[in-house]
Parts: sequence; C-alpha cells; structure tokens
Amino acid sequence: MKTDILGVSFDNISPTDACATAISFLETTTPKTIFTPNPEMAMLAYKDAEFRRILNSADLVIPDGIGIVYASRLTSSKISQRVPGIDLLTDTFTHIKNTGHSVYLLGAVKGVAETAATRLAEQFPGLNIVGHHHGYFKDEDDDTIIAAINTANPDILLVGLGFPRQENWIWRNKNRLNAKILIGVGGSFDVFSGKIQRAPKLFQKLGLEWLFRLMRQPSRIWRQRVLIKFALLVLYKKLRGEL
Repeated sequence: MKTDILGVSFDNISPTDACATAISFLETTTPKTIFTPNPEMAMLAYKDAEFRRILNSADLVIPDGIGIVYASRLTSSKISQRVPGIDLLTDTFTHIKNTGHSVYLLGAVKGVAETAATRLAEQFPGLNIVGHHHGYFKDEDDDTIIAAINTANPDILLVGLGFPRQENWIWRNKNRLNAKILIGVGGSFDVFSGKIQRAPKLFQKLGLEWLFRLMRQPSRIWRQRVLIKFALLVLYKKLRGEL
C-alpha cells in the first residue's frame, strides 16, 4: 500500500516488512533502489519535480521521519509507524552477516566511511564489508568511483552523500553498478563511525530524534524551520481537500 505525502509516494510498511523486502531484493537480477525521505526531503520534492520523480522511482520508499507519519494521519491511507533508515540498515546487517552477502560504503568526509566499516565489522561479526570511499568527489570522478565499486562487487551499496546528491547519484548511475541494492543513507556513516551520537532509545521511541539532534547542535535550528513549513503546507493541503 502506498501513501502520498506532497507528491511523494511512501510505502506503508512496518520495519520488519521493510527489512524482509530489502532482503528479497538480494535475489533479484536487476538493481533495486531504496530511499528514505523525511519531511525535509518531501519539501524539496514538492518544489522540485525532478527530485520527486527520482524518489518515486525507487523500489522501496520508507517513511524515515515522524513528521511523515503525522502527516499521513490527514490522508485516507495512514502510515502506522516510521521506518528509520538507520534501523533498516542494522536489521539488514543482522540478517546478512555470515551469509556472504557484501556491503560497500560510499560517502561522508575522508576517514568516516573507513571508521564506520571497522566499527560495523565489530558490531556485526561476519558482516562482509568489501570496500569504502569518501564522498568528496566530483561528477567527473564517477567513472573511477564506479570502477572501484564494481571491482569490489558488493551486493549492497550504501550511498551517504546527503540529499538530494545521493538520490541523484544513485539514479544517474544505478545501471552502471553491479550492486543488487542501492540505498541512500544520509548521515548514517557519521553515526556508525561514532562521530555523531544517536538519540537515546526514549527519544527514538517518541519520535523525537530531531529534538535530540537540535539539543546537541543548536545551529540546526535553521534547518528545523522546514518542519514547521512542512506541517503548515500539509495542513493547508488538507483544508483544500487535496489530501
């Protein structure tokens, strides 16, 4: 079942089913894409038709932010719960460790993906991480990056370039890559590497991870304004009968 929020078509799916879907993609012969939009991404997609088209092209679009879940309650197809992208990753790692399925990390500043790979190997013994590369490269470097990834031949490619760059990059290059699954993972490498602390479980359960990040990084207040704009826009659409 799909739920439309500002033109982005989200899969109305539980975390367990999202993980099962991702695992099933490993058995396919064509590359599958997974995107994890939050309200910021939904707002950009509302304004940018091309980005909206790219998001909706994904084989799995999960509701990463609690704001998406709240917004869905104004529609006829309510989303029961959020599916944090980082939780989808850790659930998937748990299932594929010791299976031979492999992972490659692309993104973040120099050293972060490498540290994340080391820590993930410790956290998930038997997880087959076959390579990593930082995200500070230019479009003209794509051929070199893609060649390195294909040489490593991962089943899962994690792309942490920040939105919309990571989604655009995946869309532009997915048919040039041998990976079976390509996932836009945002700042997950910063969390996996220990560079950034994830919110405590209570904040996660209450859907207040955004508040924890704001408490730790007050400068994010300018980014958080988009949450208010998102809520007002969704409410406006509801009042106009467009949801």
